[in-house]
Amino acid sequence: MKNLFKSLAAFQQEVPVIHKGTKGYGYSYADLPAIFEVINPLMAKHKLGFTQLIETTEQGNTIKTIVFHTESGESLESNTFIPYVQLKGMNDYQSFGSGVSYFRRYSLSSALGLVSDVDNDVAEQKPAPQKAKLQNERFAKGIEKINAGELTLEQFESSLKQFDLTKEQLQTLKSLKTK
Repeated sequence: MKNLFKSLAAFQQEVPVIHKGTKGYGYSYADLPAIFEVINPLMAKHKLGFTQLIETTEQGNTIKTIVFHTESGESLESNTFIPYVQLKGMNDYQSFGSGVSYFRRYSLSSALGLVSDVDNDVAEQKPAPQKAKLQNERFAKGIEKINAGELTLEQFESSLKQFDLTKEQLQTLKSLKTK
């Protein structure tokens, strides 16, 4: 692995900080085209290459990032699990694609030792929006459906996760559980 590590170290000494020019929801990041624009010429200069493969296992999908030395064939690889997250306003395929892009950026940056602007993606995010209050009329209709056997308490509670409940509503749920 001597050739790979020597080339990788030389690459890391030369690669500049990659600026975060793409805006997300309350944060900014360096997208893949911006990263590739900076790293590809330097990787070629230092006889390095990479590939990123999507692999499916029993545990789920992963990105396998392989960095290799083009002359010696030496390589190192890293597997990054891609958790499934349903993103608001996206179908399953779009959510998966966003996850793949996200983890490609971070796994490649990690494997190559890339640095981008101040890494404050989390710190820059806006606080989570407040949950909506559940109207008492709607809450009462749910209780009626439970009493009529049209809805289970578990189903009702599951539908309430998106709401901030009042103390009275929480107390009513608590009393239903003790019956």
